[in-house]
Amino acid sequence: MTEDLPLMITTTSTVRILIADDHDVMREGTRAVIERQPGWEVCGVAATGRQAVEQAFALEPDVVVMDMSMPELNGLEATQQIKSRLPQAEILIFTAHQIEELIPEVFKAGAKSLIFKSDAHTYLVEAIRSLSQHKPFFTSRVSEIVFADILHGFGHNGGKSGPRQPLSAREREIVQLLAEGKSNKEIADALRISVRTTEAHRANILHKLKLDSVAGLVRYAIRNKIVEA
Repeated sequence: MTEDLPLMITTTSTVRILIADDHDVMREGTRAVIERQPGWEVCGVAATGRQAVEQAFALEPDVVVMDMSMPELNGLEATQQIKSRLPQAEILIFTAHQIEELIPEVFKAGAKSLIFKSDAHTYLVEAIRSLSQHKPFFTSRVSEIVFADILHGFGHNGGKSGPRQPLSAREREIVQLLAEGKSNKEIADALRISVRTTEAHRANILHKLKLDSVAGLVRYAIRNKIVEA
């Protein structure tokens, strides 16, 4: 009589990754790196922030690699929208620029990692692997900036963060679209709101920011990294 042996079951799970970047070369380079990793697959690609949100909702990826500077909707706003509906999705923000002043906002939006594109060859795989296990990943450069920001906060206001961004997420969307040259009608169509509501948002934004023209709004958007110059 033979002794029954325990049945060994091996389960493997695929890490599904969405890439959002408006530059073809960067998008395809990132895809090539990801697809070389066993058990990883690129489930979708997006060229605008709005496409990234739509694809994330449709595909429900495990990890999103999100460019910070995206047309129609920047990476920060796209991250907030994705995390509001898909809290289990982890987001890595990719940026080509040194945006120290916005790093706290990146993490506040729900991303757990930020990598400068100049460091991608060193850290991208490690960061995605960490995020796929729902662990944050910081490079030493980002850690230094975050730690310095914390120390600055405790040294100047008792550890409480002061007001950073006077605009709501919807208002920041509208600022970006206005700065990109979109008309009230185009903005209304993109956001599925009425032209009258768009006009009311625009007037409220100008009042909040104490600006009197769209030109001033464009300068504000560039200064606050909502759009690129």
